[in-house]
Amino acid sequence: MRELRYLNKYLLKYKYHLILGTIFIIITNVVAIIPAQVVRHAIDLVKENIDLYTLYGGTSLQNQLYNIFARSILIAGLLIVAMALIRGVFLFLVRQTIIVMSRLVEYDLKNEIYQHYQTLPLSFYRQNNTGDLMARISEDVSRVRMYLGPAIMYGINLITLFVIVISYMFMVNPRLALYSLLPLPVLSISIYWVSSIMNKRSEEIQKSLSSLSTYVQEAFSGIRVIKSFTRETDSEKNFAKESQEYRNKSLKLTFVNALFMPLIMALIGMSVILTVFIGGDQVIDGSLTIGNIAEFIIYVNMLTWPVASLGWVTSLIQRADASQKRINQFLKIKTDIVSLKELKEEVRGDIEFDNVSFTYPDSGIEALKDVSFKVAPGQSIAIIGTTGSGKSTIANIICRLYDVSSGIVKVDGEDIRNYSLKHLRQAIGYVPQDVFLFSDTIGNNIGFGNGTVDQEQVVQAAKDSDLYHNINQFPDGFETVLGERGITLSGGQKQRVSIARAIIRQPKILILDDSLSAVDTKTENTILGNLKRIMKDCTTVIISHRVSSAKLADNILVLDGGEIIEQGTEEDLLSKNGVYRELYEKQLQVDELA
Repeated sequence: MRELRYLNKYLLKYKYHLILGTIFIIITNVVAIIPAQVVRHAIDLVKENIDLYTLYGGTSLQNQLYNIFARSILIAGLLIVAMALIRGVFLFLVRQTIIVMSRLVEYDLKNEIYQHYQTLPLSFYRQNNTGDLMARISEDVSRVRMYLGPAIMYGINLITLFVIVISYMFMVNPRLALYSLLPLPVLSISIYWVSSIMNKRSEEIQKSLSSLSTYVQEAFSGIRVIKSFTRETDSEKNFAKESQEYRNKSLKLTFVNALFMPLIMALIGMSVILTVFIGGDQVIDGSLTIGNIAEFIIYVNMLTWPVASLGWVTSLIQRADASQKRINQFLKIKTDIVSLKELKEEVRGDIEFDNVSFTYPDSGIEALKDVSFKVAPGQSIAIIGTTGSGKSTIANIICRLYDVSSGIVKVDGEDIRNYSLKHLRQAIGYVPQDVFLFSDTIGNNIGFGNGTVDQEQVVQAAKDSDLYHNINQFPDGFETVLGERGITLSGGQKQRVSIARAIIRQPKILILDDSLSAVDTKTENTILGNLKRIMKDCTTVIISHRVSSAKLADNILVLDGGEIIEQGTEEDLLSKNGVYRELYEKQLQVDELA
């Protein structure tokens, strides 16, 4: 349980739930043994008075005896019902304390994990897949909750019930207590064995279900590709194969489940047989009453589930410990993207790269090599280059999604690492190369860039990104709900929503990372023309592999292999007859042919 020690802070936080729950469990178990004692007295009362009742047959005394006898049995019955009701109330309170505590901890733990996820650097998400992240915040936390709720509840119940019931049983008759309890350890070991097999097969089923779900998700996401290449039949065959594997594993689990109840019932029956056999022998020699045997049978049945649950609880703890270990692995990861001075000075937009080099920590690829350039506030710079030349890496570094390997990046003359992360990023409008839209309305996707905005700002941002006309063609306009990742929009429309989302926050630094690659040249010119007004008030970094996007920039960098090979205005670069002019002429020919 070493890994589960991490949860002690939550147990301390909700200590009153745990303390009250323990008190309620003790009261529940004390109340539970009273009916067994009442049953013993009732049975002994019947046995002792039946002969006396028969002896006075036909006399008025017989009726008096019957009335006394009936009244006593009625009182006993009412007492048993009262104890059952009281026990039911306290069982409810037990669940309202301990189970509620587990749900509160589950809520806190999920929030802690989610908040921690958001602090981790981009490199963390490059190294871990989404499915694993989701599993740790959902399935693993659910397993931990089973430890905090049922495992703790049944564990406390087992201890208190053992102390109360077994102590009383040995006080009444040690020999009968020993024999009646003999099968229970075997029951616990058997349940543990069966539970271990069930857990193992359940995990196999979970993996199979995860694989099946992943396959279906990919098939639905890539349905256009499947239909375009007429691979529906192959897709169905693969799905049938995954489903067959899931079915086979489910049937194996069902077989083990079928052994569970018969095993419990057989061992409970063994306890009852031993109780009746040993107890009956002692009834004959007069050392016990029939009421004692009935009382012991009730005690054995009371202990059956707690003892059976011991194996189950042990299994829950093992699974929770394994899950908490997986959770702790992520919680122990600390981001290296931190602020050194938490500066919150107003950002003007002066950007300087001084001999910046960067190597991706996960892949070891050197993306930038001694890159140096400056952009004054209100000016614009275009970064041109082929795929893999390091263009997007520059955008990531400005946003501080990564820190440089060597060199320094300055904003307004201050080391970028000194700024508060939140303050720095609030001053940046970033249009990423890989557009991501939420399953929400178009208006909310645009407004996402600034949190609290009015409709006029949303409309203006849509006009600036040349999207307003398209939105008006939708039946619901800005209230049109987008599909997953914006699948209902075309590539160009998604890019323009992303641009609108960036410019609506009126940033001091605007980064357009290949954000016009999915639009035609005419639309690109319209958007760039609309952006002129916005670009006057902010520093703009235009990243593209198309030279047409660089026409509005004050300065142009040409990257190749992470190095700046050319730098200057468009006129300067065209006059050099270098790489930029070659790109310019090739793309100009392509546009003319189109």
